Amino acid sequence: MANQEMQVVDKKELAPESAELTRNGLYFTPAVDIFETDTELSVVVDMPGIHPDDIEIDLRENILTLVGESKEEQPKGEDLLVEYKSGGYYRTFRVNDLIDHDKIAASMSDGVLTLKLPKSAKATPRKIPVVT
Repeated sequence: MANQEMQVVDKKELAPESAELTRNGLYFTPAVDIFETDTELSVVVDMPGIHPDDIEIDLRENILTLVGESKEEQPKGEDLLVEYKSGGYYRTFRVNDLIDHDKIAASMSDGVLTLKLPKSAKATPRKIPVVT
């Protein structure tokens, strides 16, 4: 069950100021979808405008942290209407020991980051044969 292996720490909103005091600029909490199979969790994270080289993924003390740094600059000129705010992305998750921390993998395509979090052997269901 996804709720047991991984818990969302942040909600979808502007990242709290206390989250990253050492970084300049706006940070947003990206939208995330989490899918579960018997062997792994897949975390799909929307990070439009972020290049794969500008993403930091860190796992410390069971906290998985995702930071995407935006390198985009606003066009020069007079602001007539500005609805789109550019900035980075910041999201954290609590990951327990039912996830194999050493086998977490990440890939990115078209602004979508995908994390694969394999379940540890003790979390993977298995059938027990009945011997007669």
